[in-house]
Amino acid sequence: MRPSGGAAPVEPLPIADVPPLVLSEVLRDVDLFVGVASVGNDPTWQDGGPEGRHREYWTSYGFGELSQNAQTRRALLERLVPRLAIADRCTIEGRFLHVAGSRRTYRIHLGSGNILMTPNDQYLCIVPKADPAAPQVGYLPFEGDRMTAVILSKAVLLADDSRITDPTILSQL
Repeated sequence: MRPSGGAAPVEPLPIADVPPLVLSEVLRDVDLFVGVASVGNDPTWQDGGPEGRHREYWTSYGFGELSQNAQTRRALLERLVPRLAIADRCTIEGRFLHVAGSRRTYRIHLGSGNILMTPNDQYLCIVPKADPAAPQVGYLPFEGDRMTAVILSKAVLLADDSRITDPTILSQL
């Protein structure tokens, strides 16, 4: 393998010889890249693409088993949610944060942040504001995990769903 800048070629290193901390960080970066790059992250792509041929993938990604990052997020939320003002309307079960609103009960997937509404698992599309560079107000115990902030903001909104005024959201309820 030839590195850039004209340096001498470098031989591949057997994975067993990679220091555990370095390997862990590389694999974390790969997991983050794959998680962010997936079309499963696009809440507007629920139609499944051309002829719906990828609908099953989108559904399994958006509501399927939790990745390791999402499992860590779940553990954090299990400690955090009971301390919130909306704690009496929230429970964590399996892969979902359940939120009891006035109009409906909602299930927010802990991996994707996608929402299903009871009684018929109807999909609710709420797209977060697309400004990850916006300054955060105050300290958050999950810095670097934007999805935790997205899930919590959706939970707070849906716990008081009688006050929602956005016509796009209201038309889906």
